[in-house]
Amino acid sequence: MTLNGLGPRICIMGPSNSGKSTLATVIGHARDLTPIHLDRLYHRPNTDWQPRREEEFIRLHDEAILGESWVMDGNYSRCLPRRLARATGFMLLDISTANSLIRYFRRSWYERSRLGGLEGGKDSVKWAIIRHIVATTRENRRRYVEMFEHITLPKIKLMTPGDLAEFYQSEGISR
Repeated sequence: MTLNGLGPRICIMGPSNSGKSTLATVIGHARDLTPIHLDRLYHRPNTDWQPRREEEFIRLHDEAILGESWVMDGNYSRCLPRRLARATGFMLLDISTANSLIRYFRRSWYERSRLGGLEGGKDSVKWAIIRHIVATTRENRRRYVEMFEHITLPKIKLMTPGDLAEFYQSEGISR
């Protein structure tokens, strides 16, 4: 499966800090699709990742999926059925827990801004996020892989940083 085969509305899911936002931004620029980062819809801008009220997030999500062309990254499983009903393609990005932790520390300590980051927010190391990556993400990873097998949309699974690098190269795109 190629990127073009995924159509104009691509849903990207995967564990925390696996590179979903970067991938969505790169694909958006390469294929003229609007990148939509669900973390930005869920969290209030100019805060330390403070969530919006649930009904506001759901409204923003449902408005976003009505667009004609987009590449949307994020999980937020409670909205997934509506998102998949509008999507034309699906991608699962799944890298190891160790790589997710390295990405998290790098973006918290060294990156001033990042693709898909919260407007006005700054990433910092938080024990709650480390626990989430190490514990919660492990169960989510199994669930996402199982879910991937049942999705009937055109789909691509990238399981390692090498898979991701090969995907970028084969599609002629880069970070």
